[in-house]
Amino acid sequence: MAPILPSVLAAAIPLAAWARTASAAQPSGDEAGRIAEIGWVLFVGGAVIFIAVAAVMALALHGPPRARRLLAKPALIVAAGIAFPVIALTALLLYVLSPVPSLARHGAMPAARIEVTGELWWWRVRYLDPAGNVLFETANDIRIPAGLPVEFLLKSGNVIHSFWIPDLAGKLDMIPGRVNRLRVLARTPGVFRGQCAEYCGAQHARMMFDVEALPPERFDAWLQTQRQPARAAGPELLQGERIFQRACAQCHAVRGTPAAGTLGPDLTHLGSRPTLAAGVLPNNVGALAGWIAGSQHIKPGNGMPSFDQWPGEDLRAVARYLESLK
Repeated sequence: MAPILPSVLAAAIPLAAWARTASAAQPSGDEAGRIAEIGWVLFVGGAVIFIAVAAVMALALHGPPRARRLLAKPALIVAAGIAFPVIALTALLLYVLSPVPSLARHGAMPAARIEVTGELWWWRVRYLDPAGNVLFETANDIRIPAGLPVEFLLKSGNVIHSFWIPDLAGKLDMIPGRVNRLRVLARTPGVFRGQCAEYCGAQHARMMFDVEALPPERFDAWLQTQRQPARAAGPELLQGERIFQRACAQCHAVRGTPAAGTLGPDLTHLGSRPTLAAGVLPNNVGALAGWIAGSQHIKPGNGMPSFDQWPGEDLRAVARYLESLK
């Protein structure tokens, strides 16, 4: 196992440069824009009130005697201590609760319906047709059309998770036995980081995902590609495919092959995803081999065992096969 660890670390080093920080303060979606607006109004309103109170306190403590006598009048104390807070807080509350245009309330039909299930610790993603039938399944990788509304159906089969894409929308819990719905509209194309926002266990902090907003025509092309089965393995990949079918097919599915496991992520188009292990590693052959051999060292407690008994030739063969699944 020791010779593999340097390769795993080398594969993980570029992740720091690859990763981007999600920011609710720089919204790229309609719902996130409303949240950011409310946040700035509350922040600015609170700052103005704080400065005003600090100024009055300074005047009461160190101001001229006449000003201090005026501030000591009961009427001013009642106005500043009771009337003003009630009026200011009521105004802010009404602003926050005021109705705003909503995709759901205006009946906008979603351009895509995506079912996301929180697993331990990754995201099962299923794209649905208008009747609710599954078109295909992927994992930790979400693509949506830019400029069009999308509906997420959020579920959990284990513990409470929370689905959060700060740039696009607010967080929404995923509760076992319940389906919560979230509408999202990305204003422009881009890549956005998502994160579980509810502590769900040891690897909660390593439960990330990517959302890429594509131009509608590129999104449609991606949908068609994802619906296709995996390409047949060429002669140079047959060894890796045989090992995968023998050791991995019980947990993973690769459409178009005998692998039909449902416990782990669907790997039909694994090679096209930007990351591995829910955002922990970049997706390349070295990282794939490192993850197969040392998954419990990289992400302790996850549902995949470490295949550290495999010889290096078998690891490389399986990694090359998986990398070819575009």
